[in-house]
Amino acid sequence: MDYMDSGMRYTPNKDPGRDWDQAVTFLPASDSKKLEKKKGPGRIGAVIGVVVLAALLALMIGLLVWHFHFRENKKTKAMYSGSMKITNQAFQDAYENPNSTEFKSLAEQVIKQLSNLYKKTPQLSKYYVGSSVQAFSEGSVIAYYLSEFDVPKGQEEAVDQAMNSMDKVVEKVRRTMSLSNDLVFEEVQNSALDSRMFSKSFSEYYKYAEHAKANKIGTIKSPGFPNSPYPPNTFTQWELRADPGHVIKLDFDTFNLEADCSKDYVKVYDTLVANEGRVMSEICGYHHPNIPMVFQSSRNVMSLTMVTNEKRNFPGLRARVSQIPINSKDLVCGGTLTDELGTFMSPNFPNFYAPNTNCVWTIQVPVGKLVKIQFTTFLLKERGQLNTKECNKDYIEINKKRYCGESAPPIVTSDTNTMVVVFNSDLSYVDRGFKAKYESFVSTDPCPSRFQCKNQRCVNSTLMCDGWNDCGDMSDEMNCKCLSSQIQCKNTLCKPQFWECDGVNDCGDNTDEENCGGCKSGMMTCRNAKCVSEKKRCDGTDDCGDGTDESDCGRKAESVPCSDITYKCADNKCIIKENPECDGTPDCEDKSDEANCDCGRSLFKTSRIVGGQNADEGEFPWQVSLHIKNFGHVCGASIISQSWLVTAAHCVQDDAKTKYSQPGVWEVYLGLHIQKQIGKNVQKRNLVQVIPHPYYNAYTFDNDIALMQLDSPVAYTDYIRPICLPSVTHTFPPGHSVWITGWGATREGGSGASILQKAQVRIINSTVCNQLMSGQLTTKMMCAGVLTGGVDACQGDSGGPLSSPGTTRMFLAGVVSWGDGCARRNKPGIYTTVTKFRGWITEKTGV
Repeated sequence: MDYMDSGMRYTPNKDPGRDWDQAVTFLPASDSKKLEKKKGPGRIGAVIGVVVLAALLALMIGLLVWHFHFRENKKTKAMYSGSMKITNQAFQDAYENPNSTEFKSLAEQVIKQLSNLYKKTPQLSKYYVGSSVQAFSEGSVIAYYLSEFDVPKGQEEAVDQAMNSMDKVVEKVRRTMSLSNDLVFEEVQNSALDSRMFSKSFSEYYKYAEHAKANKIGTIKSPGFPNSPYPPNTFTQWELRADPGHVIKLDFDTFNLEADCSKDYVKVYDTLVANEGRVMSEICGYHHPNIPMVFQSSRNVMSLTMVTNEKRNFPGLRARVSQIPINSKDLVCGGTLTDELGTFMSPNFPNFYAPNTNCVWTIQVPVGKLVKIQFTTFLLKERGQLNTKECNKDYIEINKKRYCGESAPPIVTSDTNTMVVVFNSDLSYVDRGFKAKYESFVSTDPCPSRFQCKNQRCVNSTLMCDGWNDCGDMSDEMNCKCLSSQIQCKNTLCKPQFWECDGVNDCGDNTDEENCGGCKSGMMTCRNAKCVSEKKRCDGTDDCGDGTDESDCGRKAESVPCSDITYKCADNKCIIKENPECDGTPDCEDKSDEANCDCGRSLFKTSRIVGGQNADEGEFPWQVSLHIKNFGHVCGASIISQSWLVTAAHCVQDDAKTKYSQPGVWEVYLGLHIQKQIGKNVQKRNLVQVIPHPYYNAYTFDNDIALMQLDSPVAYTDYIRPICLPSVTHTFPPGHSVWITGWGATREGGSGASILQKAQVRIINSTVCNQLMSGQLTTKMMCAGVLTGGVDACQGDSGGPLSSPGTTRMFLAGVVSWGDGCARRNKPGIYTTVTKFRGWITEKTGV
């Protein structure tokens, strides 16, 4: 059975010589006497004759093999899915059943007429193999079919063009049609089928149908779900229908496939067959139930296909199927907006908008005022729309200018009291859409008591010249007079002083990285502070003397003498490669650098829509909430194994009221996302041991690290997993982006957050940070500051993780120790450097 074993079957032409030469003949000899048997040359002549005859036979066999085999191999199988509207037929319920007499009868007519159409097209007639009808739907009747062609190499484009212009052939035939019993076709759409969908490696084929009804929610799920992973090497198709006058709503509550879409994937179509011209989305990986993944059709049909390969099968999918009346308020978009302040959004936002949608909003404010629009979310990205300047597919149009892609347009203003906004989506690939706010303003005072950016945005005047791009176009940071606590860039920008000499060109003209006591331009700084020419990097010679210039060169790591900057393998051999552990490439001969790497991975894809700084559930599955019994959350911690956590030593210091050093006072919550909401994904544990570092200094916060042992091992889930521990030689260079997470205060003096917060921060040069923090840093501390955010960025909990993205996994770079957290601008946080304590952690925990 293959993909086409559904609906009406067809019988391909079995004539193997259809496109070959008609015959192979031998020319007669001109003198037959020359072929008569003669006496002599005897046995030698016979031998020669046999050899010649054998050679001729071998030659002929070779020619025949080439002729019948290799010429055949020059042809490729081309499959096209399509649909066409039959205008002189009325839909019958029996057409939904491919085994019904009515279905088979109409399908036979469609196939016959398709064959006649292809015969009228020279580019198709000689390559056509057969067709099968897959389904019918309302309107009057829409037929969905597959057609197969055997195409010689070099003719693929001609066949493709011919199939794409079948609507013209149909129109021509319709004008000359004379037989009253012929079907009348229009609205023909064809598309080449994804070649992965007719793979010969499929071992199983599944086909399901679901018809939504009023006040009914149906369910579809992958084979085996939820009791077993989906099977390998399978092709699965779901046909979804709604009643006439309705559209389909498809809502995934579970979606867990392999992360690589070239292996296992699902495609959602706005039609009943796998027509690539009507594909809405291609999906793979893990998608969290709390992040909506809801699709909506443009008509009363939809379909899904799921393709799996032979390896690594996952739980699969489950989705709810329902129908919505076409005239429902939820589907209406556009209209006239007359308030002076308001919002509007794409239909179905924040879920995926439907294909083939057009909405027009007319915004009218009082005479004498103008209109201003700002997009708070803008996601109009479509495959094939590489040039976002043209925006020929999905777009927003304002003032006759189109916008598309993932970058929100600048604030748009009108010249009158009226503005027209158009939203358009084409037939294929949909996105999450947009949300916009509009307001009226007086042209003479567009930003009362605030600063007006060049892009028309209004920001608080106190944000000017503070080193942060609040406007989005840098206009609030231009032509500034810097404070003594700021860097004065040559290009007139002002930047926070703690960004000076941190290895990142923050000014844009390198002012903040000049006169830093490092190496001159064109030279690289070795870890031992030696300067060598950039040209000597990765030249095969250790010019630095410590291997810095020969590390991270993209070649196979070689064994070298061990030093404080080399990575030591389990066999005690050392390699000179920057951060080789768990990077997906075995560098050690014993492959120990890739052992124990089941860590540091979040098992789902994060949505591009981020509402503030809330983390998604399961996004940081190593994050732990430490509670004092009968009190609540106090500190954060990180999972490093099924039985051990890492936190800060200052979290476990006794005071007059509480013995924080005693394991019995603590409750540990793993997999927690929202405080006080202990759901099914949360596991609670008590402690049997608390181990603060023996040299922790409560005055300087030096050696601020502690270990906690759980009373029983935790079970790993999608929401509970360990973070990777870095090796002693793992480097986290200045400028490297890392993540801080916790339930701490979101603003200075505020209460703790209920939802786990996240913020992206940047590692800061230790020398510069030490100056900023008045010399309070020790060699076992690291410094990180906010890249973006400001007062609304999160402030991480003490003891929580500083998570550093590696090649494929997250590593525990630091433990939140002291400072002003990450909520205040120009105030970096101080973290305990985990690499300095790697040996101690292993000694105490075995991890």
